[in-house]
Amino acid sequence: MRGSPILDIDLEKIKYNSFQVVEKCHEQGIAVLGVTKGFSAMYQIASAMVEGGVDGLADARMENVMELRKKGFTLPITMLRLPRLSDVINVVKHTDASINSEIIVIEALAKAAKKFKKIHQVILMIDVGDLREGLLKENVLEVAKQISCFKEIKLAGLGTNMGCFGGILPSPDNLGLLVKIGLYVERELGIQLEIISGGGTSSLYLLENHQVPVGVNQLRIGEGILLGTDTTNNRKISWLHQDVFLLRAEVIEVNSKPTMPTGTIGRDAFGHIPEFVDIGVRKRAIVSMGKQDVNVEGINPIDEKLIILGASSDHLIVDITDSEQAIKVGDQIAFSLNYAGLLSVSDSKYVKKRFIGERSQKSR
Repeated sequence: MRGSPILDIDLEKIKYNSFQVVEKCHEQGIAVLGVTKGFSAMYQIASAMVEGGVDGLADARMENVMELRKKGFTLPITMLRLPRLSDVINVVKHTDASINSEIIVIEALAKAAKKFKKIHQVILMIDVGDLREGLLKENVLEVAKQISCFKEIKLAGLGTNMGCFGGILPSPDNLGLLVKIGLYVERELGIQLEIISGGGTSSLYLLENHQVPVGVNQLRIGEGILLGTDTTNNRKISWLHQDVFLLRAEVIEVNSKPTMPTGTIGRDAFGHIPEFVDIGVRKRAIVSMGKQDVNVEGINPIDEKLIILGASSDHLIVDITDSEQAIKVGDQIAFSLNYAGLLSVSDSKYVKKRFIGERSQKSR
């Protein structure tokens, strides 16, 4: 729609970032799953990941997986959220593998796989410290034994998650523990695990420093490819692009106003009591974008002299006093995004998506 906020997406930079991650991982014998949940699995971006060489795709939302299949993607797809018991049919039908921790769900997956005459691969998740999903180490062997009883389920490997709940950083110690548990399971059950999945973007720091333990052979990369950042380690990844996405929105008012509201302060539209500091009269721009369009805490003005003051559902208020640009009504202000911002804006029907270097659907 004309006048709507626009998210510019540089597909060539997605392809470049994917290639760089894949190349560095493959050099150390590590496969890469391109994680598509951060951009709602838009097929143009997924295609760029595929062109960049990812070994498979992964998502936490079944709706996204089904959309990828409808668009013709035939690469292996892994379900990245523990399957819902109520959704095992779709998991088996549309994905090649899923992460799991509950034996009752794995049993249901086996029954669904029998109906489809398929073998479904399971990656058993191990909690090595972050305290999100996964078995504690002392319970792994027993669950692995139970999985071996299901003919329609293949225990493809073990995996772990880091940084998403507890903020725990991957290390040679905790990833080494995952490898040791894998070796223990192999020895006790007389099997060979194909996958030891050692986390996501936060593990790239170890990769760069050749500290990923031997045995880890898969990483699940979303943020690194999309944004060139590593939030858990609080860094920009120097060898990746950070400007793949650019959010633009139109200025609808420019005015100079005091920094303290007049009257009795109650709660704002979202139930919060706002706080203000009186620094005199400042020049402000109102932008046609608000909390219904994007997670405002997940964006930053490209012009570093601009300051976001706050937002309502439909209005973003920006202090433009110190900008060297003569910002006026009708101009656009550009913003970068972090992962939280990208998650929200990708889902927003009010933000137009514009692809730079848009490619056809031929590469799957």
